[in-house]
Amino acid sequence: MASMRLFLLTTVTMLAFAANSVLNRWAVGPGHIGAVEFAMIRVVAGALVLAALVLWQRGGPAWPGARGRIAGVAGLSTYLLGFSLAYRGLDAATGALVLFGTVQVTMFAGALWAREAIPVRRWAGAAVALAGLASIAAPGAAGLVLLALMAAAGIGWGAYSLSGRGAKDPLAATAWNFLLSVPVVVPLGLVASVRMPDHQGVLLAAVSGAVTSGLGYALWYRVLPQLGAARAAVAQLTVPVLAALGGAALLAELPGLRFWLAVVPVLGGVALASLPYRSLTRRSIQ
Repeated sequence: MASMRLFLLTTVTMLAFAANSVLNRWAVGPGHIGAVEFAMIRVVAGALVLAALVLWQRGGPAWPGARGRIAGVAGLSTYLLGFSLAYRGLDAATGALVLFGTVQVTMFAGALWAREAIPVRRWAGAAVALAGLASIAAPGAAGLVLLALMAAAGIGWGAYSLSGRGAKDPLAATAWNFLLSVPVVVPLGLVASVRMPDHQGVLLAAVSGAVTSGLGYALWYRVLPQLGAARAAVAQLTVPVLAALGGAALLAELPGLRFWLAVVPVLGGVALASLPYRSLTRRSIQ
């Protein structure tokens, strides 16, 4: 029963992560709302929900300390803005794949920077994933600027994740990072706004911030300790595929051949780098 509950909660979380791509593309792509305005509403809605969760669970503001706040806010703001700007032209599936792959490569680079011991398998996995990402941006691919923006979002999220490693209260740290990102993102949204978004754009941005970001991240922190690092990394392998299915069903965006050719090396490389060696050996024997 406990394992089934964990599976269901993890599935809901992965659906929330994939939904962020679909909601952003749904709102920004057709022009229901500007990209920066979407990020602005998203960060405000997420901050409000996360702050309410912290107040409810901790009974107070629960300041997590200044350590990692600057890097966390900078990384989160970069992610929010790059993510929305990239979805002006990228389809939901390609954006999710580039984001996910770049996050994993950034985390790998962070391990190098910290001079952690890197086994050969992780080197190989990171190289394969990076090659898959490069194949999306090969000569002839449209929207190199958009791909660069999504890669920047991935670097931002990876840096944000690295800054939060070892946080004693991850939920409070995330809430404060969202709150402190508001004065960074909101002024940009107000300056960039050239026309009023329609009600659909505002609603999609609010749902992305409050539900699939705020509640989604809170749920992720709840299941993460039970999953462990390896299973958590493997669970996230489903996000680009779920985003592809959501984009096809809701936005009539069918990923092209380039996406499917890149899926195998990107997700395979991440799995190779993430799964513990003993697990790989045991499965191969079975």
